[in-house]
Formats: sequence, C-alpha cells, structure tokens
Amino acid sequence: MLETILISIVIALLVLVIVVPLFLILRMSVHDKKQKEHSVLRNYPILGKARYIIEKMGPELRQYLFHNDNEGKPFNRREFEFVNIAGKYNSRMVGYGSERDFEKDGFYVSNSMFPTHREDLKVVQEPKVKTRLYKIDEDKLFSRKEHREDGEIDPYLLTEENHIHLGKDTVKKPFEISGIVGQSAMSFGSLGDHAITALSKGLGMAGGTWMNTGEGSLSPYHLKGDVDIIMQIGPGLFGVRTKEGEFSWEEFKKKSRIDQVKAFELKLGQGAKTRGGHVAAKKVTKEIAEIRDVEPHKDIDSPNRFRQFDDVKGLLEFVQQLREVGEKPVGIKIVVGSEEEVEDMVKVMSEEQMVPDFITVDGGNGGTGASYYELAAGVGLPTFAALPLVHDLLTKYGLRERTHIIASGQLITPDKIAMALSLGADMVNIARGFMMSVGCIMSEVCHTNNCPVGVATTDPELQRALDIEEKKYRTCNYVVSLRAGLFNMAAAAGIDSPTKFERKHIRYKEALSNVMTYKEHKEKTVH
Repeated sequence: MLETILISIVIALLVLVIVVPLFLILRMSVHDKKQKEHSVLRNYPILGKARYIIEKMGPELRQYLFHNDNEGKPFNRREFEFVNIAGKYNSRMVGYGSERDFEKDGFYVSNSMFPTHREDLKVVQEPKVKTRLYKIDEDKLFSRKEHREDGEIDPYLLTEENHIHLGKDTVKKPFEISGIVGQSAMSFGSLGDHAITALSKGLGMAGGTWMNTGEGSLSPYHLKGDVDIIMQIGPGLFGVRTKEGEFSWEEFKKKSRIDQVKAFELKLGQGAKTRGGHVAAKKVTKEIAEIRDVEPHKDIDSPNRFRQFDDVKGLLEFVQQLREVGEKPVGIKIVVGSEEEVEDMVKVMSEEQMVPDFITVDGGNGGTGASYYELAAGVGLPTFAALPLVHDLLTKYGLRERTHIIASGQLITPDKIAMALSLGADMVNIARGFMMSVGCIMSEVCHTNNCPVGVATTDPELQRALDIEEKKYRTCNYVVSLRAGLFNMAAAAGIDSPTKFERKHIRYKEALSNVMTYKEHKEKTVH
C-alpha cells in the first residue's frame, strides 16, 4: 500500500516537473510560430522568449549589476545612495575617496587656503529639529542589523540678515524664507496622496523650506504638514478655473486667502516637457478630478501655453494683476531655449518696469511624471547652461536685485547646489531627490501608474508600500542634510553663508587639466 502511494506521488511529481512544462513550452512554441508581431519568435520561439524576458529585466540588471556606481542616468548609484543615507542617517560621510572621474571636464567649487571657522559661519541652529534616525548595529555580508531611535539635529538655517524675501517691495504679504532648498513642483495625481503627505509633513518638520504644488492645484495632502506652499498655476488653470476652463478670479482669491499658501508660480514651461502637462486616465481618480475641476477617468492634457496672454507684456500684466488681487508674491517658471528670447523678455521687463518676484529656471535635464521622448531628451538647455544666461541678462538690464532666481534640474547633492548658487541662483528646487527620500527606486514607470514603491501612483494597493510616518522623517533628514552640506561647502570656500556663493567660487576643468574661471570658460566656448 505504501509503495503504491509513493509511486503515485513520484508519477505526479514527474508530471508536474516534466510533462506540464513540456506541454506549456510546446503550446507556446506553436503560438509564437503563428503570431506575426515578433519576427524573432517566429523562427526561434524558445530563445526569442528568453531574449524578451532578459530585455524586460534590462533596466534593473544595468542599475544593480552592470553599471558602475557613476554610470547610471539620470542619477548614478552614488547619488541615489547619497539621498538614502542622508534620509536614513542624516549623514554625508564617505570612506576612502570619491569615485568621480576627475579626468573628465567638469565644474568644481574653489576652496580657500584659509577656510571659514565653523564658529564664524552665519548659521542658525535653534530650535533643534526633532526627528528619527537609523543607527547601524551590525553590517556584515549576511547579517545586517539596525534600529531607529528618536533624535535631535541642527536645522542649518540662514541668519535673519541672510533671509530671502520674495515680494518685499511688491506685495502686502511677502514670503520670508530661512533656507535655500525647497521641493520642486510635483502634482497630486502624478504622485499619490501618501507621497504628497509624507513630503508635506517632512518638509514642515524641517522648517525653513517650501513645497511647490505643481500644476495639479492645491490638494488637502499638500496642507497636511506645517509647510509653506508655493502654488503653481499652469496653462490648464487647475484649481483656479471655472467648469468651462476659464480663469476664475474668485477661485484664485480663495487660494490666496489660505495662510500656508505663501506665493504663486506661473508655469510657462518645464524642463522635461516644454508643453502642457499630462496625466493618464488611470491616474485621474474622482478626488483628483474634483481638485482640478475636470472629468474623472479621462486623460488630462493641459494646453501648451496660457490663453490669458500672448506676449511678455501680457504675461507681466497678468503677474501684476495676480499680485494686486492675491497680495502675495508671484513668479514665473521658464525653460531657456535661446539667449535672444530670454533677452527680449528681460528687455520688456525693463521697459515696462514690471518684474516677477522670482524666476524659476528649469533645465532640460529636469524630470517629469510623463512626457514625450523627444521633448525630454532634446528640448531646453540644461540647468548649468541656462542659469548663468538668465542671471547675466537680468544684471545687464539692472533688474537682478529686483527678483530672485530659483534653479532646478538634477540638483540633489550639496555640491551641485553650491555650483548652481555660484552660477546665479538664489535658491534651488528639487523634485526627484525628494521622491527618492520617500522611497523612489528609479524604476522609470511614473507614467504608467504602476510605481512599485507607491510614490508615483494613485493605486491604493501600490500606495500601501509607502508608510507616511516612516518616510516623513527621511524627507526631513534629507533636506536638513543638504543645508548642512551647503554650509560645509561655504566654509571650505572661505565664506560665512551659502547665500554668498559667487561666480568667482567656481572653476571649470577641462580633460587635459586646463583650469579656468567661469568667465574664461565662457569666453573660450563662445569663440
């Protein structure tokens, strides 16, 4: 009896292990030989299927196995690790030395022979930021243990004399900022409510920073934390429109009366998509549709540009109207395409004596939730090319002191931020760095609503992966660590505040070790 049972079990296992797989392979082969979509499968059904499986796994294989730590795009492994280590441990420490390829061309911050003493830095370290930090107990190949504990960290804020004031001379309610780093435009809809909430709470805990809503309007989740808000208004007018899609002054007034909303930004363009925004229908829930005043479960495509104005003068008049009605600062977000067009804009500002309270310069190397390949890869100057161009033209027409420049586009580490400040920025916006702080693993499926870690998705099941109470601390630690790194670099450069970075603090090195100032580099490039 026992032998019969054992034989039956063996036969069943053989069927499962051999017969069933053979049947499935045979059936798949017959199907693939008949299909017309893939040529390779018609001739080599088994090998062809293996090829497609490996190809599908390609991005993950390159990211984790085949790219070295400095090769990945848009961010390499070192940059990704920096954000995660800063978020978990509030640390920026590395061992042995940098893996940067020092033989390539690149910008460097110029250090001083006599750095600034730490006690001479103009920095505010009170009140302390209450957060939670991870501590490593054991870090071996097959055994890694760590625990999280409550902690207090220095906030690294600007002293009062170095605070940034948006709209100081133009509106009744200026926006006073005590930090340099803020969150770039990310809409509820592109990101899920878990991610937006964690970011709002984390930024609010850190203080001295701000959160840009993106063109998807102000959602309840942006207001969850005690964080200052810059509300972005895009060509689709989401959140400040009538049901028919026209601009609504009444809705704008309602938003301007919200205390957390400190300023408004008109989005003329975005680095990775110099077009109107896009949200796929599967992401447009009923809640998102209500916030944006659109129909649910349908694609959202906002216009390429505003219909309220057709030229720079019209833009500036609209900015002025918004300031008068809202009584709060108003800025614009641009992508630089040509020097001539930017100069025309600045020239009109000078002639009309109307200047936005801030200009966000987004590089073509910036990110997006969804865009077309050709726009993301081939349109708009990168940040480090666009930024000095805008700064120099504002200086040329005597307007630089009347506005502020916010730079954005891959500025996720203190060294990149210091370089941006040296090239003309007053502040910086970061989007993808903050996405990483709440769990993004750069799977590059933001446009599909299938984000595996619950960040760029509105799917409730996928959002379960993102624990708000955990990730808010990561966001807080990350932004504070960036500010600490900036003061560290300021000290190395011999200045007492990161607000004092200038063009003279940056050098450009060519591959053959020819070192030049930025001015010399620019003149050589032009000629």
